[in-house]
Amino acid sequence: MTTLVIAEHDNASIKGATLNTVTAAAACGGEVHVLVAGANASGAAQAAAKIAGVAKVLHADAPGLEHGLAENVAAQVLAVAKSYSHILFPATASGKNVAPRVAALLDVAQISDATKVVSADTFERPIYAGNAIATVQSGDAIKVITVRTTGFDPAAAGGGSAPVESLAAVPATAGANYLGNEIAKLDRPELTAAKVIVSGGRALGAADKFTDVLTPLADKLGAALGASRAAVDAGYAPNDWQVGQTGKIVAPQLYIACGISGAIQHLAGMKDSKVIVAINKDPEAPIFSVADYGLEADLFTAVPELVSKL
Repeated sequence: MTTLVIAEHDNASIKGATLNTVTAAAACGGEVHVLVAGANASGAAQAAAKIAGVAKVLHADAPGLEHGLAENVAAQVLAVAKSYSHILFPATASGKNVAPRVAALLDVAQISDATKVVSADTFERPIYAGNAIATVQSGDAIKVITVRTTGFDPAAAGGGSAPVESLAAVPATAGANYLGNEIAKLDRPELTAAKVIVSGGRALGAADKFTDVLTPLADKLGAALGASRAAVDAGYAPNDWQVGQTGKIVAPQLYIACGISGAIQHLAGMKDSKVIVAINKDPEAPIFSVADYGLEADLFTAVPELVSKL
């Protein structure tokens, strides 16, 4: 029984979500192999080889794999799929794009957002916005799984010395072409990888209040900025700041929720944070039910005072 992890990378280095997925793969039993599919991605392959617990790295290199097009990556996975009992993807935008294609072409049922490996064929995953946990057993010969990375500790990025085996790259899929992308450049940590997150809700009332009130606190803490769906829908914050069931799932060391009531959809995206601090003037706000520390106060007074004390 051998498990294959599909690495998420930028052709030069491995992204953090891959480390959590390796931990999940190790829990499935047997050896853990990692597939690095990219272009001029030897740096990423060498980084994957150093991950603790990885027994082998498969490296497929071709121009068609440079940008991680789902059609091409899925075809590359299928080329080696029959050798594995489990194929694991991080439950990121990229993983969620490729995994269903692989599962459909293998004619197996995908297990989505696994948060725990109970045994080699049994897994736990959240349902109903995280209010219930389903235990799912799969009888498929090859199990295709996306891993909610907040459910697993990251494997050590160093200490391993796995061999790197070159694979013949599959031909690029006709009709799927990379045209371009627009990459947001941030002066602060990426939301899903940040150790500290400062989030704001609709109570802030305007986009400039995020800048005036929350940015100084985020700067002091070296934190990423997040927002509730209500704040994003109101135009106070950009879409890529949204935390929640329909946004990004995060689990930082510290999550500070300012003016966020704590709707179930938001809680589903951040309740696995190690320490949750809630600032809200409504004593009945649901966010207090999951907060480790709650401050019943006006955020426009409390946050500047907090910044002045740091």
